[in-house]
Amino acid sequence: DIEEQVIQTETALQNEAEQRCTGTVKFTIWKRYFIAVGICLSFSIVFSVFLMQASRNVFDWWLSYWTSHQLSVINMTNITGRTSFKILNPSVVTILDARPIFGFATQSADQDFKSFFTIYVGLAIANSFFTLIRAFTFAYGGIEAARKLHKSLLNSLLQCSISFFDTTPSGRILNRFSSDTWSVDDSLPFIMNVLLANIFSLLGTLVLCCYGLPKFLIVLVPLAIFYYFIQNYYRWTSREIKRISSVALSPVYAHFGETISGLSTIRAFRHVTRFVEHNFFLVSNSIRAQFSSLVAGSWLGFRLQLIGIVMVAGISLIGVIEHVYTIHGSNPALVGLSLSYILSVTGLLNGLISSFTETEKEMVGVERVTAYIDELPKEDENEEQFVILNEDREQKGAMIEYRHVTMKYNVEQKPALDNITFQIKSNEKIGIVGRTGSGKSSLLATLFRTVNLSEGQILIDNVDTTTIQRRILRQSLAIIPQDPFLFSGTIRENLDPYQRHTDEEIHMALEKCHLRDLVENLGNGLDSIIVERGRNFSVGQKQLFCLARALLRKAKLFCLARALLRKAKILCLDEATANIDMETDRLIQASIRDTCSDVTVITIAHRVQTIVDSDRVLVMDNGRIIEFDTPSNLLENPQSTFAQLVRQAKVQIPS
Repeated sequence: DIEEQVIQTETALQNEAEQRCTGTVKFTIWKRYFIAVGICLSFSIVFSVFLMQASRNVFDWWLSYWTSHQLSVINMTNITGRTSFKILNPSVVTILDARPIFGFATQSADQDFKSFFTIYVGLAIANSFFTLIRAFTFAYGGIEAARKLHKSLLNSLLQCSISFFDTTPSGRILNRFSSDTWSVDDSLPFIMNVLLANIFSLLGTLVLCCYGLPKFLIVLVPLAIFYYFIQNYYRWTSREIKRISSVALSPVYAHFGETISGLSTIRAFRHVTRFVEHNFFLVSNSIRAQFSSLVAGSWLGFRLQLIGIVMVAGISLIGVIEHVYTIHGSNPALVGLSLSYILSVTGLLNGLISSFTETEKEMVGVERVTAYIDELPKEDENEEQFVILNEDREQKGAMIEYRHVTMKYNVEQKPALDNITFQIKSNEKIGIVGRTGSGKSSLLATLFRTVNLSEGQILIDNVDTTTIQRRILRQSLAIIPQDPFLFSGTIRENLDPYQRHTDEEIHMALEKCHLRDLVENLGNGLDSIIVERGRNFSVGQKQLFCLARALLRKAKLFCLARALLRKAKILCLDEATANIDMETDRLIQASIRDTCSDVTVITIAHRVQTIVDSDRVLVMDNGRIIEFDTPSNLLENPQSTFAQLVRQAKVQIPS
């Protein structure tokens, strides 16, 4: 039954699992992101982080040296009054052996303080300045990368073939523009900023520790090897969990969208429980992946704590051993500085691996975005091979010719158009009728090249449409589809988005569509707001606005949805007045006849009375043309399909 077919279709769609990459994020993805940031800007960011950390380390080292210098001065003062140096312990000797820097040892105490303090303040100011530069360059670079990648993603999606939208769940597309784009916009720049800071902080810590206690390298090398294997295992696991989480999120978006759009149908057929249970299943899968990520983080944190404990113990032990068992001992100030730095190494190690893993996880968002940018099937792959339409010729209705056209939406399906051949003369008014699924809308789909032909040719003024770039071809067309669409914004922005027409021209188009009184009564006229999807207007009013939009466009081929404003050469009406009352339909048809006398008009009719005054009527059935003649000739034959449709509609044909 129908319910089983719906469930089978839904299950089949779910079984077509979204493809996901495996393994490490490729170098090309990192390169792609840094190119989006800008090569020079990327190096500026890294260099500013290096200068920031270097100034911070020198700042702390200078404080340590200042302390050592003061101690040496105090000890020297105490020693000068004694007759023997035998009482000096090794640490004092070490301090006395320290060489003066910048000649400060020969200066007075006040001069020493001023010199040390001036350099100390200068280092603090330099560190603040480099920190500010780092923050600004990072913020600007993140914005640039997000803007470029989003623009490329949007352009790629708008240029891909229509078949992609037929075979791809909307949730997958929404996921790229929501979760993945959010990663590129916000999460990735933030966590990459933290990553660079952690890298240089850890390097600075290790350099200072090795400078103060060179023997610390004995402890550092084996710990570094252990740390490498731990972080490598964690990164691999966490990265795959992120990919699984991204894939598991797409069905959630798709299910939410389908539920909202079909809410009335779900309630009418009493399938609320099934949709709630399915939503619970999808959300549970998504949350399960996110929970696994948290557990992996706890696993890592425990092992990093162990590494930190060993490093702190190693520094302390080496410092004590050198102080007790070596001749000169170790510099207490440097040991103290090293110990203060190493106490934070656990947090740095945890922060480094966490930030690096999070960066790699967020780079999955870049990976998924670039996959759409590079891999979506494009409609026009080789643009340089197309011809350019001649727009300078005398304006007149265009001639259309179909030559043995066969078209399939899917290779495995039967043809939607089967060996269609006919010709429409310039300025001719053609009506197309047929039952649902007969191929009426498919004719317009092939004319606009939203689908590719399996066989045959379509010519407009003796020019093969396949030799014309789709963008150029569609700029020469205007269409009012069965489902009207309005954008959020003002009425003016919807009718004339490129601001090419005067208010008088817009008002004339509204007058022809019988909308001028409605617009004037809104209060703000052309600046009145249209809410999302035009919800503050009825379906019929939205179709009239689309009709007015079309009249303004001056396109060569014309379809009713954008017809009246475009002054097109071929006017195609795809059941565009189906949701308009009979009287308004009659007035609009009169406006079209008056306005489009020099335009080739193709009307797909929902009401037979809409096309009874056409020059010829094309009747379709199962993708074939079964009748094509004038209405009068078709009506003379009572056995014709057109005559039967007229009788069923009880249309009064004027004599």
